[in-house]
Amino acid sequence: MRVIVGLGNPGRKYKETRHNAGFMVIDELLNRNGWNLNKTKFDGQFTMEIFEGNKVILLKPQTYMNLSGESIRPLMDFYEAAAEDLIVIYDDLDLPAGKIRLRQKGGHGGHNGMRSTIDHLGTKDFNRIRVGIGRPDGPMPVIDYVLGKFTNEEQIRVDESIERAAEACEDWVRGKTFAETMNEYNQS
Repeated sequence: MRVIVGLGNPGRKYKETRHNAGFMVIDELLNRNGWNLNKTKFDGQFTMEIFEGNKVILLKPQTYMNLSGESIRPLMDFYEAAAEDLIVIYDDLDLPAGKIRLRQKGGHGGHNGMRSTIDHLGTKDFNRIRVGIGRPDGPMPVIDYVLGKFTNEEQIRVDESIERAAEACEDWVRGKTFAETMNEYNQS
């Protein structure tokens, strides 16, 4: 079983903000496969589906970003999913809008959703897809920037990166190793 988690904040107020890039990738996977988040448990909304013969769970934690691990860990425990069968997708200030970067492990890089996930899982060794949102120009506080919406120009590039992130997830669920998936999608 594969588990794909998109990080973000619940509610209309945050729906299309930069900080919800992880939710946007989950939405793309749902839309392209005709699925819905039809279960509410573990402080999250999720679905369990079969994709080309393989079981996959898609999860959007509803804990708010800084407490994401409080949703991820109970779901992983309940379904007895291993850390190597997890991808966490989240926004990254250090990548320009429109870029994605896949990694097999690493620190939180100052991202509070990843900090919570690492703390609750007790390991840094899980797959992740970072979706670039860029950094603010000028003196705008980072919190205002990540909770703001993409400009029209950024949105075009971000839409492409969201599609690529969803394709990477699908390739991994189909059976590619994460290293193979990483090699392919980090090149483009």
